[in-house]
Amino acid sequence: MATTVSGNPDICCPGSTRGFRAGPSGPAAPRAARPGIPPPADYRAPRARPAVTHDAGRVMDETEFWEIVDGTRDAAEGDPEDHADLLVERLLRLDPDSVLDFARHFEARYNRAYTWDLWGAAAVLLRGASDDAFDYFRCWLIGQGREVFEGAVHDPDSLAELLDDFDEDIDGDGEELGYAADEAYEQLTGAIAPDLGLPPQPAEPLGTPFAFDDDADLARRFPRLWERFGPE
Repeated sequence: MATTVSGNPDICCPGSTRGFRAGPSGPAAPRAARPGIPPPADYRAPRARPAVTHDAGRVMDETEFWEIVDGTRDAAEGDPEDHADLLVERLLRLDPDSVLDFARHFEARYNRAYTWDLWGAAAVLLRGASDDAFDYFRCWLIGQGREVFEGAVHDPDSLAELLDDFDEDIDGDGEELGYAADEAYEQLTGAIAPDLGLPPQPAEPLGTPFAFDDDADLARRFPRLWERFGPE
């Protein structure tokens, strides 16, 4: 589903296949063996897909969604790019409908995090946050798990306590996490993921807008976050 941020059609939300970058194709597969004829020397049997683990007709609940997010993040040791790769691998073990369930959970939370206050907190952590940067920050925030995500949405200043550390060169950019479900669905089905049937993201963030380039105002709004992560 392609939705936009602040009316900008070039900025896409998770669940959108716009901007999805398929990886380079590998070498051509060796000629398959035929019945009664010895296979060629370079023949490799097709690799089986991972076993589907989802029961048909069962909808993924919130607990399962967060378990997948947490398990893949822990396996990636917190690296956002590795997290995205492992998340795709994990989703490939599900059936396509379950992947879409995951995508709905992800996008619903992505849209919930579209608030001015959370954008301001991202600006403190990232030393400024453009539209794109805030998009990717929200994906990264979901990737940090339920406790961090829910705490930050409720009180963005609480990120000062919820985050063990924050390296602006590595953390805060979860762009690839936003494409993980799209990529897994396409690999499983050969088709682009359909519209998820969710309400669109609001045209503007929730809350009252304020300037992110006013350091004094940011320090007043996010005193704990500013004290720990603000410029020295």
